[in-house]
Amino acid sequence: MNIVTRLAALIFAVVLFAGCSSHVYPTLGSIERLDPALDTLIAPDAKIEVLAEGYNWSEGPVWVKRGGYVIFSDVPENTIFKWKEGEGSSVYLKPSGYTGDVPRDKESGSNGLVIDANGRLILCQHGDRRLARMIPRTDYPRPKFDTIADKYDGNRFNSPNDAAFGPDGALYFTDPPYGLAKGFDDPARELPYAGVFRIAPDGKVTLLTDKLTFPNGLAFSPNGKMLYIAQSDPKAALWMQYDFNPDGSISNGRVLLDVTGMTSSRKGLPDGMKVDKKGNLFATGPGGVLILSPEGKHLGTILTGQATGNCCFGEDGHTLFITADMYLLRVRLRTCGMGF
Repeated sequence: MNIVTRLAALIFAVVLFAGCSSHVYPTLGSIERLDPALDTLIAPDAKIEVLAEGYNWSEGPVWVKRGGYVIFSDVPENTIFKWKEGEGSSVYLKPSGYTGDVPRDKESGSNGLVIDANGRLILCQHGDRRLARMIPRTDYPRPKFDTIADKYDGNRFNSPNDAAFGPDGALYFTDPPYGLAKGFDDPARELPYAGVFRIAPDGKVTLLTDKLTFPNGLAFSPNGKMLYIAQSDPKAALWMQYDFNPDGSISNGRVLLDVTGMTSSRKGLPDGMKVDKKGNLFATGPGGVLILSPEGKHLGTILTGQATGNCCFGEDGHTLFITADMYLLRVRLRTCGMGF
C-alpha cells in the first residue's frame, strides 16, 4: 500500500469514527468545588451540557425507564416535553396541568412529575389544583387523567407543586400557592396555609405540616428514615429535615441548611431535589444545583447561572438532568441516584 492509499484510508477512518461518535452538546456554567468530597461525586472535568432550550419555565423532570427518555414540565405553557438521545426535544403532552376551558395566564401547567410502581405518570397539576394520574401508558401519552386527590378536609388544594413516593408506598406532596393567579391573596384560595400532605394507598389525605411558608421540593433518604423539604421563601430560604415515622407522619423538624444569605447574589431559591444512593442531596437553589452531604454540609454547586427549578437522575443512574429556566441540562456523575 503506497503513501497516498495509506493517507486516504486514514482519512476515511477518521471520518467514519467522527460519524459514529456521540453528539457534542454546547456547555454552560461551571462546577464550584467547596469540599474535596465533591470529587467522589462529580469528576473534576465534568461539563454542564445544554440538551435543549427555549422553554418558558422548565420544571419537574423525571426519567422514564420504559423508553429511555426524560420528560419535564413547561409550567406556563401547560405542556410536558420529552427529550431522548438522538431524537432531541418534542411535545409529549398538552395540556398537562390545566384542562379547563377558560384561558389562564398564570403557571397553570403541570409541575412535579413522578412515575409510580406500575410505570404510570403522576402529575402535580397547578391549574386543576390536584394530584392526577395519566390514564394512558407513558409510551402513548394523551391528556386523560384520573384524580388521585384534589381536596383536604373539603377544601381544594392551592396548586400541588412537587411529589415523591415514600418508603411506605404513600404519595407525599407540597402545596404552595404558585399556581393561583394572586398567590396567597387569590380569592379562589380555600386553604389558609401552604401544606405538606400524604396520600395513603387507600386515598386518605393527611396533613403533615402547615408550618412552612412556601414548601416546595421534597425527597426521602435512602434508608427511608428522613424526609427533606425545601422552603422557597426569600426571607427564609432553607432545607428542612424531618424524622420519618413508621405511621407516615413526620417529627423533629430542624434546618438542614439555610441559604438565605446567598439569595441576594445568586439566582434562584430552594426548589426541587433528589438524593443519591449515598444520601447526598442534589438540591436546586441559589446559583444552580447545590450538593449537600447527608449532614447538610455544602460540598459544591453545579453553577447554571440560571434560576434552577428541579433535577432528576436518569440514563444509567449516573446522569443528572437539570431544568434551569429556559434550559434542559445534563451532567455526568460519579455517584448514582436512588432507584438505579
